[in-house]
Amino acid sequence: MLALRLARGSRPLVQLRRLLVAAASAGTGFLLLYVLARAVAQPAGSFPRLLWALIPLAVTVHLAVVVARADPATQPREGMDAAGLGPLRLTLVAAISTAVACALGAALALAVFLHLRGDVAGLPFDGAGAELLHADQPLPVAGALTLLGLIPVTASAATALALRPHQPLAPQTGLPWGIALTACGLAVLAYAGPTGGGVLAGWSLTAVGLALAGPGLAYACGSLVQAVRPGALRLLAGRVLQQEAPRIGPPLGVLCSVAAAALTALALRDRGGLPVPLGPLTWPAALLVALCAAATLLTSVVEARRGREPGRTALIDLGAPSNVLRSAASLRATALVAVCLPLSWGVAQLTSLALTR
Repeated sequence: MLALRLARGSRPLVQLRRLLVAAASAGTGFLLLYVLARAVAQPAGSFPRLLWALIPLAVTVHLAVVVARADPATQPREGMDAAGLGPLRLTLVAAISTAVACALGAALALAVFLHLRGDVAGLPFDGAGAELLHADQPLPVAGALTLLGLIPVTASAATALALRPHQPLAPQTGLPWGIALTACGLAVLAYAGPTGGGVLAGWSLTAVGLALAGPGLAYACGSLVQAVRPGALRLLAGRVLQQEAPRIGPPLGVLCSVAAAALTALALRDRGGLPVPLGPLTWPAALLVALCAAATLLTSVVEARRGREPGRTALIDLGAPSNVLRSAASLRATALVAVCLPLSWGVAQLTSLALTR
């Protein structure tokens, strides 16, 4: 009840973020139901399709975790322990709120899926979706509920794990591991070639590696901005970027992996593109992944901006011009783009070579 009351009393921006989580959960749930219906109609190749459908599930869970971390209701405040809202209780509230949002999205996906199949009240759109969703085959109820239940259960567990009280690691800690995992992913792609399950394994390792390397890359960008006799503007931009590296780094790495995948698909368009066995829903699934990655990074940036609001207010009180703060923000964004675009292009070039050998 406490989680529902906090959710109901939240600000419009917080509610919008939760709606984004629900919408992403609905898209992922619809894709999982499509994979299930196709597996009933065409059992051959159903397992690889399910594995590829787990990629939208992963980015949806990542978005849900970032939104839960940015929720003001999950932030510890003075005196909240006396009211019974310590760190563990706030983590539980965040996990329940995340589960509710994801469950609403999954329920919406089920309702839309059944409606398009004609299982609720007739066939809409002159039955255009009935053949695509294999309406001639019965949908296993237990399987559908199990797949849909993966979304809230995984998201709430990941939220509880991410928000538990723990000592944060330095941004540079994950950089060597991220580089190693990315190299392993590229090696798997080169070994497996364009066919088989090695493509999914290689892409997964590459994406996880870039996500782990993201904080270190953002921290390195901050160091680069401050290099060679920096002035006040570059010092401000670089120090803030280093401070925000643990928060914006992982979403930045995920977005780099999505950009690399898009560039790879563009380079392989004459060869049929990436071998993703999701049929007509391949491009909607890719769009869902890209939107979730962009929304996750945007949420992290907004959360980081809110965290440095006291410092911003102090600088303005000391007489710092507002255009200096805007220039520092532009310099940070330019530094990140200058590093991430070549990184995405380089990874895309290596994966294209590996898949066309």
